[in-house]
Amino acid sequence: MKPADTDLSQYRVKGEIPIPTLIGWLTLAAVPLLILFAYRSSLRGDPLTPILLLVFAGLLAANGLIYLLTRHSTLQRRGFITVITVLFTYLAVRAVEDGSAIIWLFAYPPIIFYISQARVGVLACSGGLAAVALLFSPLGDLVFDSPYSTSFRLTMLAVLAFEMSTCYVLDQSRRRSKLSLLKLAREFEYAAKHDALTGLANRREVMAQLDSEYQRYLRNAREFSVLLMDIDLFKSVNDNYGHHVGDEMIVLVATTLREQCRKVDTLARWGGEEYLVLLPETGTAEAVQTANRIRESVGSKTINAEEQAIAATISVGVATISGSESVDRLLQRADEALYRAKTLGRNTVCHAESSAVPEPA
Repeated sequence: MKPADTDLSQYRVKGEIPIPTLIGWLTLAAVPLLILFAYRSSLRGDPLTPILLLVFAGLLAANGLIYLLTRHSTLQRRGFITVITVLFTYLAVRAVEDGSAIIWLFAYPPIIFYISQARVGVLACSGGLAAVALLFSPLGDLVFDSPYSTSFRLTMLAVLAFEMSTCYVLDQSRRRSKLSLLKLAREFEYAAKHDALTGLANRREVMAQLDSEYQRYLRNAREFSVLLMDIDLFKSVNDNYGHHVGDEMIVLVATTLREQCRKVDTLARWGGEEYLVLLPETGTAEAVQTANRIRESVGSKTINAEEQAIAATISVGVATISGSESVDRLLQRADEALYRAKTLGRNTVCHAESSAVPEPA
């Protein structure tokens, strides 16, 4: 499927009218018009047209009512398209209003292209144009005895084909613009939640994930742990080899985190050369084991700078949620454990002591 033919009805951009709302307004406009033309047809002594126009009005109203009850937008859209397709076909074939009602066909292409996928609009409009051409052909005259003049038929076909082509071009432009806006919005959303250098979650995003996990812990008492880690002697790497080498080391650790952690874990660049890993439903023993696995994996890798291999090591502080302590207290304990790992010689994992806050009742 081409990008411009993607079903975009579920996505909205600022200022755009939702399709269910648009169909609702079209229905509110169409029902009174159909009732009016039904009344006018009855004055002309036409026994069939007033009844059918009222039936179409009832079907449109019923389609709108069903949507209000079910909120099924796809059903609403398909029902509306079906009713108006049959309605416009009848207006053209029956030559309602002395044949002038066929002009309402010009409302069909923009509506169809706007409320449906591009391929549906192309098929519907192509079929409609072919049907009008058949109606205006000698065969159509034999079957329906159409009152339209030759000049009107030629003009109608030419203008209708031009309008359908124009609607298609404009609709493709609209869809591409909408896709570009949606892509831009996703990029902005990603940038707002992720670190530009490593692609890991940023501090704001991991804090949101921590709060969510903490609320789950309060409801279900399922413990979780955090790993707060820091690249050892990072300043000396920047000073001796340059910041570009320091950036390579930061990316190396981030890559290692992705390799060693689960998909359910949240990996974040906490700031500078610090990282935070959120381990949902993970106790102390498993968290320490994960931290050591990450530490050993980082220590086994090197980066090249000035024709020499530079090894990276990390120190890790581990803390597991305890009692009814806050997220801030949990992070404080992880930071204290990280500081202890640094003082013990670096390239070490230390676990924080349990919080003194009592267990929740």
